[in-house]
Amino acid sequence: MPVRRLSSLIRPFRHRRSVVTAAAVAALTGGTLAGVLTATADPAHGTAAAVAQAPAPTGAPSAGTPSAGTRTPSAPDPRPSSRPGREAAREAAPAPGRGTRGEETPAEAAGRTAVPPSVVQFVSHPDDDLYFMNPDTAQSLADRTPLTTVYLTAGESNGVNARSGKAAAVTAPDKPAFAEARQNGIRAAYAEMVTGDRTSPWDRTVIPTAGGGEAELDVLRARPGVRLVWLQLREAGSTSADRPVSLRGLWQGRIAALGSQRSSGTPVAADFAYSKEQVTSTLTGLLERFRPTFVRTLDPTPGTDAKTGRLRDHQDHAYGARFVQAALARYAGLPGHPHVGVQSYMGYPNTDLPRALDSRTAEEKLRSLKTYSWLDGEDCGSPAGCGDLKASGRPSGRGWTGTVRYARGSSTGWLQPAADGGPLAFGVQDGRLAVWHREPVGGTWRGPELLPGGGLDGGVSSVRLTDGRVAVFGTRTSFEGPSGYRREVVTTEQTAPGGAFGAWRSLGTPGARDEADRTPDISAPAVAVDGTGRVSLFLRDGDHRLAGRERTPAGAWTPWRALGGADLHGDPVAATDSRGRTYAFAGTPRTVLMWTGASGGGPVAGPLPTGLPATTLALSAGPSPTGDGVRLWSRVPATGQPTAADFAGTARLAPVVAPAGGVAGFGPVSGSDVLVAARSRTGHLAVAPLSGGAWRLSGFPLAGAPAAGPDGVAALGQDGRLHWIPAPR
Repeated sequence: MPVRRLSSLIRPFRHRRSVVTAAAVAALTGGTLAGVLTATADPAHGTAAAVAQAPAPTGAPSAGTPSAGTRTPSAPDPRPSSRPGREAAREAAPAPGRGTRGEETPAEAAGRTAVPPSVVQFVSHPDDDLYFMNPDTAQSLADRTPLTTVYLTAGESNGVNARSGKAAAVTAPDKPAFAEARQNGIRAAYAEMVTGDRTSPWDRTVIPTAGGGEAELDVLRARPGVRLVWLQLREAGSTSADRPVSLRGLWQGRIAALGSQRSSGTPVAADFAYSKEQVTSTLTGLLERFRPTFVRTLDPTPGTDAKTGRLRDHQDHAYGARFVQAALARYAGLPGHPHVGVQSYMGYPNTDLPRALDSRTAEEKLRSLKTYSWLDGEDCGSPAGCGDLKASGRPSGRGWTGTVRYARGSSTGWLQPAADGGPLAFGVQDGRLAVWHREPVGGTWRGPELLPGGGLDGGVSSVRLTDGRVAVFGTRTSFEGPSGYRREVVTTEQTAPGGAFGAWRSLGTPGARDEADRTPDISAPAVAVDGTGRVSLFLRDGDHRLAGRERTPAGAWTPWRALGGADLHGDPVAATDSRGRTYAFAGTPRTVLMWTGASGGGPVAGPLPTGLPATTLALSAGPSPTGDGVRLWSRVPATGQPTAADFAGTARLAPVVAPAGGVAGFGPVSGSDVLVAARSRTGHLAVAPLSGGAWRLSGFPLAGAPAAGPDGVAALGQDGRLHWIPAPR
């Protein structure tokens, strides 16, 4: 398999056009010059590039290229970005054929077909992308990544386009007009994010769907790679009340078909209705048309409220996302398309959790919502209105513009040493486990090899067993059982050290299987191996407590058991110290709780207080670089700055520490003995020496979370490629 190597991020840059500006620094530190951040913009070099990738199908068009008939000319956007700080931080990929250490050689380049990143977002309502996926949406636009957003419903609500109160009481309902006004607000917000001008024009056309109906396709004239697709199905009209005529009712088989709600200005001329199969076919057809390398969707399993039993998110969000999952599963089995990764986003539950974004990013996000809600009063010429006035009274939502969270796919534990000494890296593409391997002592990367068995959710964790084999853990979704939906923990392991991986084995889930809305709300698994060889598996269950299973040194798995804790959110993390003791950590909105085992090995006990303040709930853990205990990495709410704390046994060893300087962003921070890696506020990878020094910014949009190991940092790009940053020597 041809590969591309990297020049080290850690060495000083010697590029011809190095750009180090206050704008670039502020773009990553949240507007404060808290540290030194270096970025380059040399067209022939870059701080990081792909080392291994899945090949594009022979003769296939590039990712993001629609089928014939779509009006999307490929000329680049001549206008400057409305995000100058982000543009200053962008980097070009390294040029092929350099042949020097850490760069691509002509032999390695031969036969490779590059697949550029292309993103498709699926949301249920107009504004879901702005509230729950931004800043990632804006970052894709700043990177000039082809971006298509698909809106499943019209979002017509009760048809009243007015603020709550007196204005709403005297406004006549008009569902087609309100749907049109929301579309106008979305078009204005995207146009402003791309060009700085909310009035930048769109071309509105009609495309046939694979479900037998029609959809509206909007293409931004100034940048045709930006597209909006309006399916215009009816929305539920209620967050959680029983509404059979909805995506939820259609999924559950309570109605045979769900009808359309066309907006007043749509070019789609006729009403239609889709069955469950037709919705899935329609979404699959859009994936075939736009050929993404990366898909964003909402959380299909937000769980239920403990007191009321109702879904914690909007029912359209959850069940729209399940339709997207079903379409992705079908698409994965089709030939001839680029491999695709998936990221799901938390919705309404963000309300009660700490802010994850720094103030500058939150302000940018709020600005887009103000444009969407027509607070500027700009006249777009539409009699329906130019935005969503319902949102204008509180454009920040319920604190949503100050945060963003991934529902899963944020593990940092996907890098392990192989039996030959080289690293193994793992990811999920097309719902299958993707495996990369690098030969030891500076060898080349190979992969990915996609293993049999589909349905994997984004993000996996791995551990090295005491006999040298590697085991991988994740969750898998299948569309079976009474509710037509099941999520379970699965694992696979090598049959011998350095050997092939065996068949997937289900480890089930804690709790009953027939509670369709609650039981699937499980976290990604966290795993650790203690000094006796005992494998401990930890999971946040649907009741927001910690649950666990163990594989004894003899090889038998114990039943699931409750480990306590309350109000846990996010994914737990686990690690083992140099004495063979296992630790598990899980976050609440106020602190972090800890579970520990005995020195040398044994089952964990807890929860124990850590004394830590609130975090953004994005955690990672590993052996402490000091050699004593483990280190827990987290981020500070409302700033996104990385912090770390060391623990040994039941005690915290030292005050919370942070790397020199600072890098705003969100998501887990990954640290090793020599490097710290994190997502920056631009959505790019930032890496710094653990001992202190400049944070270095990569030139590719990050997917998931980075993984730091003793030899370097691995990261996955939204083009599906693995990127490798070697540790300094």
